[in-house]
Amino acid sequence: MISFGQDFIPLLAAILLGALVGMERQLVGHGAGLRTHIMVALASALFIVVSRRIGDQTDPVEVARVIQGIAAGVGFIGAGSILKLGPEHEVIGLTTASTIWLAAAIGTTCGLKEFSLATTAAVLSIAVLVLLRPIEDYFDRKSDNKETS
Repeated sequence: MISFGQDFIPLLAAILLGALVGMERQLVGHGAGLRTHIMVALASALFIVVSRRIGDQTDPVEVARVIQGIAAGVGFIGAGSILKLGPEHEVIGLTTASTIWLAAAIGTTCGLKEFSLATTAAVLSIAVLVLLRPIEDYFDRKSDNKETS
């Protein structure tokens, strides 16, 4: 149970701080909104927690290089899911790009046999995507209503 707490607290903090930034971006109408920022923060925290967790078991420099390579490589894949539509600010695929990156982090974690950490991240990411969708939709509708007024 102590391990769960040590894993959960940094991930939860990343979600909360990511939400803070994402809410601000959402309120001002930027394409990368609430969920996107949370996913990027959660993925970043997960990479760090994993590298710190395994640092005592293997050479931390080597582990850090592997994790850095995964994060950078998958970032290019995620970037391919981002589309800019027309001359307006409409951009789609940012949440998809961040969830692809997060999936890489979860996969990395599982590969390192850190199952409680990977499960924690997966459950939190599903909660973010499902539970915060109505909030993001609300702000999208609010923005659409301002444009038609």
